[in-house]
Amino acid sequence: MTVALEIAVQDAAGARAAIAAGADRLELCQALAVGGLTPSIALVETAVAAVGGGRVNVLVRPRAGGFVYDGDEITLVAADIRAAMAAGAAGVVVGALTDDGHVDAQALRRWRDAAGNGTLVFHRAIDAAPSPLAVLDELAAIGVDRVLTSGGAARSVDGTEVLRRLVAADTGIEIMPGGGIRVGDIARIVAVGVDAVHLSARAVTGLDVPSGPGGGAGGHDVTDPVVVAAAAAAVRSTLSE
Repeated sequence: MTVALEIAVQDAAGARAAIAAGADRLELCQALAVGGLTPSIALVETAVAAVGGGRVNVLVRPRAGGFVYDGDEITLVAADIRAAMAAGAAGVVVGALTDDGHVDAQALRRWRDAAGNGTLVFHRAIDAAPSPLAVLDELAAIGVDRVLTSGGAARSVDGTEVLRRLVAADTGIEIMPGGGIRVGDIARIVAVGVDAVHLSARAVTGLDVPSGPGGGAGGHDVTDPVVVAAAAAAVRSTLSE
């Protein structure tokens, strides 16, 4: 059994630090404070150059504030997917729901086509659906390769029973828990039988530099390699037991 460690990063420095500390792959995004948004194509190109495109999956989410998108937003996501794949990414991370909380299959099929042969990951929009388990078959039929989910809980460690059921469904989709995961949670989560573990390993820096009106709150996120290394060690330790 192998379990991949995926780290959410927001810049090339974070990408390099995460891989050097033991991460297997990355989710590249911006604005993790609002759940993550689409990074610029220049950032995608820089991260791909830093660690190799095979390790980089790009979050394509056009805005914060839920997962129900209009036609313009769906078209924008499709264009961003094509651009990310052209920039060398291994895959993209997307998600869309209908007004009643079910999968927006039409949007997802369009995005599957835009991704070509790249990996298609359905993100934590699944946790806003009435039943994460109920949508797995539909996602599999559309061609989703991986699902990022907390099992419907605020923190993945509290959603282990749902995660266990998602694994047991055996749809061919990789199940990757993510959402509030701490290093101390990893053993319990891996024991469920998941394919990967996802966390952000964030620290804050720059609190002592000038900021203020127009610049937002002081400080910004960086990837903490110490946390990444501890997470990697926790995954290895659990699998060796």
